[in-house]
Amino acid sequence: MDVTVLYNLTYGLYVVGAMDGERPVGCVINTCFQVTSQNPIIAISLNKNNYTTEVLKRNPRFSLSIITEETDVVTIGTFGFQSCKNEGVDKYGEFGYTMHEGAPLVNGKFAGRLVCDVLNMVDNETHMVVLARVVDTVKGEGHPMTYEYYHKVVKGSAPKNAPTYREEPKQEATPVKKKWRCDVCGYVVEADALADDFKCPICKMGREHFKEV
Repeated sequence: MDVTVLYNLTYGLYVVGAMDGERPVGCVINTCFQVTSQNPIIAISLNKNNYTTEVLKRNPRFSLSIITEETDVVTIGTFGFQSCKNEGVDKYGEFGYTMHEGAPLVNGKFAGRLVCDVLNMVDNETHMVVLARVVDTVKGEGHPMTYEYYHKVVKGSAPKNAPTYREEPKQEATPVKKKWRCDVCGYVVEADALADDFKCPICKMGREHFKEV
């Protein structure tokens, strides 16, 4: 089976926000679609290993922020490549957040926000498909970022917990400049050399996480 055909399926990017007691948590997902129009129901896909998935089992209300092409890409790196399971990780610390109808909304530019209540969680081996009722919306602005835009323009890659994750093939270095890939988020930069204080613009990891490809 040629799985590359699946690469032509279209996706967006979203931040899921939830409350773990008094602590806001969240993650980036790339799968969301509307199931019904009357009393809208949506479906999202969450990896079982995501801490946010555990939180939604305890507290079923969550927010969904629609990432735009103008959204700070650091938001994607922070929410997509760090885990709230790790001690000291505060994904909202750099951005701040506001509470809306019992769910945290990370500050920033988004195309819109949804507040939803989990109706059902369906086990799909590595992932859970979450069916949720939309209970409120907040209008935003900007052009929603597609997954194609994220890969081709932002030059980011899917985290290992994403349903679309795939191993990236090694690329030969160009004769003019070398290519360096972040081993955390997959960001590629072209340069003859990287400064010791260089940091990834996506996930903020240091020079030691960049390997020549």
